[in-house]
Amino acid sequence: MPEPSHAGWLLAAALAACLAGMGWLALAMEVHARQVWGRALASGSAKLLRLLGATALAASLWLCLAADHATMAVLVWTMAVAGAALAIALTLAWRARWLALLAPWVRR
Repeated sequence: MPEPSHAGWLLAAALAACLAGMGWLALAMEVHARQVWGRALASGSAKLLRLLGATALAASLWLCLAADHATMAVLVWTMAVAGAALAIALTLAWRARWLALLAPWVRR
């Protein structure tokens, strides 16, 4: 187990990865892509966003496991994923275009 100061950085990185992952998964959906960019994405871009989202969520789980023992890490990861999902949902409802920052390579 890492030192307590390192665990905080690992958990912060895990939370950031959860937010990015959930954002990328949301942007891969046609309805949310239309909210953000006003059009559906090409199939390749949607697949890339799904891959990035899944990879970010897996990385956040790995970061949680590196920060604490397995039972606590899975609990923290589950709460982080739920919190990130809520944050992304609220962002989509309030300022959907802000999520375009997660995929700067996609043009309007």
